[in-house]
Amino acid sequence: MENGVRPQLNGTVLSYAGERALRVLEAAGLEAWVVGGWVRDALMGGAGHDVDLCCAGTWQQNEAALRAAGIMVVESGIKFGGITAVIDGERIEVTTYRLDGFYTDGRHPEEVTRATCVEDDLARRDFTVNAMAWHPERGLLDLYDGQGDLARKVIRAVGDPRRRFEEDALRMLRAVRFACRLDFWIEERTAEALAACAPLLDAVARERVGIELDGILRTAHGGDAMLRYPELMCAAVPELAACRGFDQQSPYHAFDVYEHIARVLTVAGELSRFRIDGGDPDQPPSPSLMWAALLHDIGKPQTFTVDERGRGHFYGHPEVGADMARDLMRRLALPGDVIRDACMLIRYHDLPMMAEREDLLRVMHIFSGEGMDTPRLMGELFDIKRADALGKAPSCFYYVEEIERMREMVRELIANDEAYSMATLHLAGRDLIAAGVKPGPRIGELLRRALKATMQGRVPNRTDDLLAFLDL
Repeated sequence: MENGVRPQLNGTVLSYAGERALRVLEAAGLEAWVVGGWVRDALMGGAGHDVDLCCAGTWQQNEAALRAAGIMVVESGIKFGGITAVIDGERIEVTTYRLDGFYTDGRHPEEVTRATCVEDDLARRDFTVNAMAWHPERGLLDLYDGQGDLARKVIRAVGDPRRRFEEDALRMLRAVRFACRLDFWIEERTAEALAACAPLLDAVARERVGIELDGILRTAHGGDAMLRYPELMCAAVPELAACRGFDQQSPYHAFDVYEHIARVLTVAGELSRFRIDGGDPDQPPSPSLMWAALLHDIGKPQTFTVDERGRGHFYGHPEVGADMARDLMRRLALPGDVIRDACMLIRYHDLPMMAEREDLLRVMHIFSGEGMDTPRLMGELFDIKRADALGKAPSCFYYVEEIERMREMVRELIANDEAYSMATLHLAGRDLIAAGVKPGPRIGELLRRALKATMQGRVPNRTDDLLAFLDL
């Protein structure tokens, strides 16, 4: 910091920790640059990424310089020349200039060798918008017009895109994730390479694919990814391939199964962020809703039948789809609660519902299992039902009004403290014991009887009224 002015790029100030690590390294004679996401995001006018440094020193030299300055260092990635400096709780990734060797597994280089200059290091990076370096005094180093691609809103591979994807197949999903998150297009040659190299994704560990897919879905633009890059999305989720081009042969559907799913995914993302009962546009959409939207109809090809009039039907597809989704999501190593909630939404997304108190309480009871957030899940159920209706033929759009009416009724039921589960019933085993009931199986029987009665509207959800109803 000179004259009290903090170094900044395009109005984004470099953090104290990032600046200190850079200064310490350069004071030791080790040239260093800020690289990667921080540079990209700063040029776009915001600070949305951690600070990463690229340095001329070996990881041992970088570590020694930082430790000599009293900075804590974690040997986080020394196999690839990387360490982490921890300054005031902020983690700064510091990686030596490097060249990658041959990639034999479609993911990791066989060896990493030290490069002599930052230019060589930038040449090995994935996309032009990520291949820029910046220094407070030396300025911006942009060898591949990454700044121009930011202005054009384009994701473009550095060099030959096929070579980039053959080196690391996961870069294909990263390209789509960046395009979705930034609302960019993928440059034509790079997009062509995505389609051609999509089968290479089979070599990537499924949990890594799951992480990138989850990142795509959290952008709320997963539907765009499906429509623009179908070969890659079907390689990532092979169950989607059977849906592509699958004619539903139904007057209720204007699109094949695959395009219907893409449209549902798009609408669900928007509803999750902007619906009137609490959606926050600054927060990512619910992962359970996004995964449910992506997979809600994957059971359709397996359950397709045609009646005597030539109309297509998919009897049982929600149940089949939920089972398929569970296996698929486990394969991708997704969190257990996300799998549970998404599969529940898939299983019941086509459940007939009426805007009636008892029927809505019945559905709320279904979504009140252990660990479940019933109000949130009911909101997501209505989100996916609304998105599903809007992804069909225009003749089905009328159902949206009924869905919103049910959403409002559920909100009122919750506000009025209506019971739909044992946890929301204002009667507990201790109340029954205090009323003279002996501990044992009868306690559970009485509680279930009381819950059923209050859900049916025969008795208010108040302890005294429930006890009087049971007539102990």
